[in-house]
Amino acid sequence: MQRVEPLKGQESVWDYPRPPELEPVSQRLRVVFNGVTIADSGHGYRVLETSSPPTYYIPRDDVQTQYLTTSQSRSVCEWKGGAVYWNIEVDGKRSEDAGWSYPDPVDRFANIKDYIAFYPRRVDACYVGDEQAQPQDGRFYGGWITSNIVGPFKGAPGSEHW
Repeated sequence: MQRVEPLKGQESVWDYPRPPELEPVSQRLRVVFNGVTIADSGHGYRVLETSSPPTYYIPRDDVQTQYLTTSQSRSVCEWKGGAVYWNIEVDGKRSEDAGWSYPDPVDRFANIKDYIAFYPRRVDACYVGDEQAQPQDGRFYGGWITSNIVGPFKGAPGSEHW
């Protein structure tokens, strides 16, 4: 693994903390699926964790929840607690486990209680400001990669041991 040295205005995921930190985001965050804006907010949070691009969390009030149904999937994050997953369906097009949230996060992540994060690879587009984010590699990871974030990123083939 060779760390990419960030240029001016960029962040390296190798400078992010472990355990992860929660940071408020004032940039506009948007999620689009099947031509519908599912989420649109200027009041999100991002989780910063060593070796992973940021994961963005959007307040439930800024999500079009009429398109969401609760999935049967569940997981536990060692840092944030138990997660529930969300399916999206718009005009007959469906994406299983497209998002997740923490209904009862640990105290350190209490600010994202019921906020919803989305996998960029399971929706049509995720935006930070006007830039479309690219998905983090790996089935499990939900980071949003933008031009101001450099890696290498966990999730790519060969990164399982990071």
